[in-house]
Amino acid sequence: MKAVVFAVLLCLASIGNARASVEREQVGARISENVPSIPQVLADRLQRYANTRGASFAGWVADGSGMFITTRFGNTTQVHLLASAGGARSQLTFFDEPVASVTAHPTRNGFVFAKDDGGSEFYQLYWFDLDTREIRLLTDGTSRNDNPLFSHDGSLLAFSSTERNGTDTDVWVLDFATGKRRIAISEGGRWTASDFSANGKRLLAQRRVSINESQPVSIDLDSGDVRRIYDPKRRISFDAFLYAPDGKGAYYIANEMGEFRELTFHDFARDRPIRLSAHIPWDITEFSLSADGRRIAFVANEDGFGTLHVLDTATRKEIALPSLPTGLPFAPDFSKDGERIAFTLNSATSPSDVHVIDIGSRRVERWTRSEVGGLDPSKFVTPQLVRFPTFDSVRGRARQIPALYYKPAPRVDGRPHAVVIGIHGGPEAQARPSFNANHQFLANELGVAVVEPNVRGSSGYGRDYLDLDNGERRQDAVKDIGAVLDWIAQQPELDATRVGVAGGSYGGYMVLASMIAHGERIRAGISVVGISNFVTFLTNTEDYRRDLRRAEYGDERDPRMRRILERLSPLTDAHRIVRPLFVAQGANDPRVPSSEAQQIVSRVRGNDGEVWFLMFTDEGHGFQKKANADHYRAASMLFWQRHLLDTPAVIAQ
Repeated sequence: MKAVVFAVLLCLASIGNARASVEREQVGARISENVPSIPQVLADRLQRYANTRGASFAGWVADGSGMFITTRFGNTTQVHLLASAGGARSQLTFFDEPVASVTAHPTRNGFVFAKDDGGSEFYQLYWFDLDTREIRLLTDGTSRNDNPLFSHDGSLLAFSSTERNGTDTDVWVLDFATGKRRIAISEGGRWTASDFSANGKRLLAQRRVSINESQPVSIDLDSGDVRRIYDPKRRISFDAFLYAPDGKGAYYIANEMGEFRELTFHDFARDRPIRLSAHIPWDITEFSLSADGRRIAFVANEDGFGTLHVLDTATRKEIALPSLPTGLPFAPDFSKDGERIAFTLNSATSPSDVHVIDIGSRRVERWTRSEVGGLDPSKFVTPQLVRFPTFDSVRGRARQIPALYYKPAPRVDGRPHAVVIGIHGGPEAQARPSFNANHQFLANELGVAVVEPNVRGSSGYGRDYLDLDNGERRQDAVKDIGAVLDWIAQQPELDATRVGVAGGSYGGYMVLASMIAHGERIRAGISVVGISNFVTFLTNTEDYRRDLRRAEYGDERDPRMRRILERLSPLTDAHRIVRPLFVAQGANDPRVPSSEAQQIVSRVRGNDGEVWFLMFTDEGHGFQKKANADHYRAASMLFWQRHLLDTPAVIAQ
């Protein structure tokens, strides 16, 4: 890791020496080039937004004494214990690095958690014993490990690991009492465990080939026999697989019946699938099964908004639930007796908080109340769901692009609002109405509108829409940004002459590509951990994820595809980026290596354009430490202040 950072610093130094105009500063882990000092009045005002904080459900304590949650009371997210609704929380982990995931033990008071170093994503798994407060390392300390899964009695722990060769992700099984571990399946590719059978003798696992294809199997843990439970002639996207407690079938999510991912039960005796959510014409994103198998809780992504459902498995009818605030429920999990469901609820106007539903009484109880920095939440902006036509058609009608529109209150001077187009990453992700302190600051403090389009290739709108940007069709998604710009120009309250673009990861690529394709209509752009050249990205991304990315972008080893990838890469046409650009990066990013940022910064500076560059040597794919995230947020707001608002004032509408 130190060698990588040292190489990055040398490269940055060479970039800085190449052009006398570069002003470089290093403060601790932060390296800035041409980023002005943050005015104190801006930093002070942002602190209220920076100190918004959410809490997420992380599992029930085995003895029923409470639950584990994750939240941040310092610089990083850690695990806390909560005994009752609204009760005092007790912090359990105290690391400089954030805790990435938590899996509660089903029969012992404790949990397994994942933690990396400096954003490297080479997670190690640890056991936290709640009774003794001792922490024990479970993995080898060097490979990448994730997706821990306990057997129902807690005697076994399955997890994914790159330990065998550093490239493939195998499923390992650890005997929790002895600490002995062995490989359960190692057939190449990216494997994860889904569920143990009730007796712990079989394991459901699946290999992910792409966003639209995965291959589930059943493994006999004694003999090692692997039974394929998918049709190799069909490209189907399977999600979580769970055995029915009686062993007579399995529940899963898949798009085998059509465009959307449905909750399905496969009857082993009859060897046929039974559709359980066909009445919901949207993707089912996740589900949870009660220990006795009587109930299933599942979440539907309905046009970007989330809806929690509970199904009686005997009657296959839905159970009435209390009304919930509009938002995004996720990670539902039944209590041991199956009578309560805990879940996290997030919305555009409220950070994440943990709620619990008592199914019998139909009563919902809020267990946590997170901070909003002393701000008045009634003034937060709720996004509108809008649609607008793009360049092509579907069945003779213009294809519609969905988007979330954060519309500020009218300006006091009556002028139209400047606009930031926020482009999500993935590319197979989706802009959804979740809480975003940056969006709220832009709308409430700077009077800037935010539009988040779900361009082609986004998830949530069916299999065909998801595939529309693959391979040679990558540029079609960039054309969709042109449709966003057209829509902005048609809104009387928006100023089409003051539009910026921002995005991270694949969204960072889209920022660069949009500044090339629509440069005369875009005033400035912010690219965070963005791809600048698909060939160098695929060459340098970590080994364990390369094949999965090739399935989306194309295989750079094929000469024809390599030429296409070079043509589609922003670095090829970087001479056309002449508007102000802000590039931010984590030095330890395993997904989009920091070299992607360095090469686009160097090339665009050759155009004599204004380029800000910000890098943190203790971060990876995004900024997880609060101090770093706060500085980036302040720098980005200053960038928009200077390049969209055309005013020296720090807070102005």
